[in-house]
Amino acid sequence: MPSESDIALSVVRRNTEEVQGHGDWDLFEELFADDFVDHTPQPGTTPDRNGVRTLYQALRHGFPDFRPEIQWQIASGPMVTTYKIYRGTHRGRVLGVAPTGRSVEFETVDVMKVQNGRITDHWGVGNLLKMLTQLGAVTL
Repeated sequence: MPSESDIALSVVRRNTEEVQGHGDWDLFEELFADDFVDHTPQPGTTPDRNGVRTLYQALRHGFPDFRPEIQWQIASGPMVTTYKIYRGTHRGRVLGVAPTGRSVEFETVDVMKVQNGRITDHWGVGNLLKMLTQLGAVTL
């Protein structure tokens, strides 16, 4: 029988690869708990599952070839920490930036809590400054 950590790792990996990477919105509904809380919501989103869906759909709209690549994951019981790199080509408006056709690559670190096979909580940091710099929206 799989451990609590093994189940949590599998759920978070499916979210990254199938929901974020391929836009499987039916799976999103299956994986995210109704009372999900995002403790670090991104600009223009709400701290609930609708906010996360909005974020994921905005990323897939802005970067139709959006590709998340898990670099490593570690779990402790229901808590999963993931370091990943996002890549894509900017073809749609994202964070107020009109399409540039530029390629981006930026890192994120997420912690997700999984209970009863569903994601209940999220904490994370995305390197949005790096993305906006690559799009030419910010100069350093």
